[in-house]
Amino acid sequence: MRPDGWHLTEDIDYFLTRAGDFLRSRPALHNTPLTVIEGLRTRGAYGCGAGATVFGRLEAGGEVRAIFYRSPSHRLTLTPLSREQADTLAAHLAGLGHLLTGVLADQKTATAFAETWQRHTQAAPVPSWRARLHRLGTLTPAEPRPAGRGRIVGEQDREQLIRLCGEFAATVGEVPAVDASSWAGSRFADRHFTFWETSYGTPVSMAAVTSVIAGMVRVDPVYTPAGFRGRGYAGALTSEVSRAALAAGATDVVLFADPANPTSSALYQRIGYVPIADFAAYDFSRDAPQAG
Repeated sequence: MRPDGWHLTEDIDYFLTRAGDFLRSRPALHNTPLTVIEGLRTRGAYGCGAGATVFGRLEAGGEVRAIFYRSPSHRLTLTPLSREQADTLAAHLAGLGHLLTGVLADQKTATAFAETWQRHTQAAPVPSWRARLHRLGTLTPAEPRPAGRGRIVGEQDREQLIRLCGEFAATVGEVPAVDASSWAGSRFADRHFTFWETSYGTPVSMAAVTSVIAGMVRVDPVYTPAGFRGRGYAGALTSEVSRAALAAGATDVVLFADPANPTSSALYQRIGYVPIADFAAYDFSRDAPQAG
């Protein structure tokens, strides 16, 4: 039996052998690491050497209790940790000389890690993202239903899809930008997209879902260009892709919503999504000294 504590590796297959059951045990809460790590595995995009993704697992009593992965951009993503566990991990990573650009986790974990990372490295945390995770309960399709229909996006829609994803990324402040040259490496490339079309065949909203992993599907992103908002398209389309996910066998359908946007949050709750956890991300100041 391996000793208790944090264990790091760049071997994604070995990591999943040890930690896969833990990730699948709470698919809704673990939706981000499940989808990201599966994407890395299938694309072989986890790198090596200085540009490698680093995977870590916390073991206690022979059981995996938590995991993290550090992307090639040196952003850390964590599953829930106690404050003591966050402090232990921060001290361990700092002692190994790891540089971090930020952290993403449930709000309590992200805040605890950011505070203790600052204590160990003097790198000041700056809040950069907040979201509320919702899980679908009983689907109640949005009413009234606007004219039009959902249509699965095909190869003939590629140019328009890339443009809309670029607009979405710019609207929410995501970096890097998304365009034709960066599409293949973007987080959108492996999603399954649907357009809402008017009766005239004009796409007026888009939504995507991840592939089913451990019975979980995440709806992400949902985007309606500014000129078409307020007409019920996003609600109808979210209902449509959620229904399709359930029909495909998903047992956990989740999405993130901005808690500062009461309109979208209320919409998702009207169609059956229930808030289950708050998440946050922090960037670490590059001006401050870090470990190493």
